[in-house]
Amino acid sequence: MSRAIRVVARNRKARHEYHIEDTVEAGIVLQGTEVKSIRAGKVNLKDSFAAVENGEVFLYNMHISPYEKGNRQNHEPERKRKLLLHKREIRKLIGYSKSTGYTLVPLQLYFNERNLAKVELALARGKKIYDKRRDIADRTAKRQMERALKERQKQ
Repeated sequence: MSRAIRVVARNRKARHEYHIEDTVEAGIVLQGTEVKSIRAGKVNLKDSFAAVENGEVFLYNMHISPYEKGNRQNHEPERKRKLLLHKREIRKLIGYSKSTGYTLVPLQLYFNERNLAKVELALARGKKIYDKRRDIADRTAKRQMERALKERQKQ
């Protein structure tokens, strides 16, 4: 019996704000009460980002609400969290992030088949305002074409 991947949180704004070049799956170092809060769905990836420091990757501004039934050893909601990646993946990320204006943005937080918390990290480049407008115009045009086709099929 295999379990499916269960997505807990998505960063919906990321695909609107950035051009996604590449994605990487990373493990995340969590404290005990953080895992319980994540399972309850009390996570927000909205303004979070990742950065490479001293050959390690850290995730910043990911908000995990304190566990309601936790005691005084509850976690801090927005602490920096270490991401677990292979050395070659970290080197690749360092190369891109130091050069041509790339940034590391989490796209989603999920539990994999083995019930481990994972973060899908994207190597992304920021969109300009005109890129965002073009995307919105393309989406609107596509929606109108689909609507017109649907109306034509009804007749």
